[in-house]
Amino acid sequence: MRRLVSLSLWLVLASGAVAQPVSVVDDSGHTISLPKPSQRVITLGPHLTEQVFAIGAGAQVVGVSRYSDYPAEAKQLPIVGDAVGVHHETIAKLKPDLILVWRTGFPDRARAPLKAMGVPVFDSEIRSVADLARSLRTIGQLLGRAEGGEAQAKLVEQQWTQLQAEYAARKPVRVFYQLWHQPLMTINREHLIHQAITACGGVNIFGELPTFTPTVSWEAAVQRNPQVIAMAGAPSDHPEQGQWPRFPGVEAVKHQRFAMIDGDLIGRMGPRFVQGARQLCEAIDQARQE
Repeated sequence: MRRLVSLSLWLVLASGAVAQPVSVVDDSGHTISLPKPSQRVITLGPHLTEQVFAIGAGAQVVGVSRYSDYPAEAKQLPIVGDAVGVHHETIAKLKPDLILVWRTGFPDRARAPLKAMGVPVFDSEIRSVADLARSLRTIGQLLGRAEGGEAQAKLVEQQWTQLQAEYAARKPVRVFYQLWHQPLMTINREHLIHQAITACGGVNIFGELPTFTPTVSWEAAVQRNPQVIAMAGAPSDHPEQGQWPRFPGVEAVKHQRFAMIDGDLIGRMGPRFVQGARQLCEAIDQARQE
């Protein structure tokens, strides 16, 4: 009997089934400590849902935020809220042992009650591809999927390095990235999409502004004369031109260089971001060749 018990213990140890404590620092600088890797996680942010599934931990997700529609399996999971409101009672019933939350997408008033529930809350904020890779590795540690997190992080880094090598040194092209047209909104240099514009050899014409997603006047945008106007949307959508047709002297308008980039790729801070960046590079390069 003693031999059988010893053999069983050896098999458990050899398989790595003995759970070890996990401790990481989130993007707000808080230390998140778990007695063992999370087995019941809630993801508040579609990109966080994608990251968890990408590292092979989809079966550990018990609830998601609205618009978590990739991969297809995510659409079958309970929706526990969005940026407007979080359903705390639903979350409590799901008994999570970890909540991943997008800091910018969920304001303090939504995140504070989560932390009061007694469940560890990991704040995520991704502003660069390096942040994205780090996020994949960190979430991998939290969910006991370190190998999957490392593999996905390396893949993103390799794809990003290749993209930069192809496009970054090419002739500069002035780019206006349109988040919204009424009012006219764009991005500054702190935004992840700004990094994509730069990697493509583009110049973000409002990159220097202090606000993360600044509102600008049409007069200012026209004065900077973008050569490409890019925006996110479904591949089948037509670009929302807003007031741009009123300004035929703007180079992008004159040559109809309105680039629609798949919003599920470039608009989310997930493993597919580099695919969206490549679409943007192709649109910028087309303007460059013309």
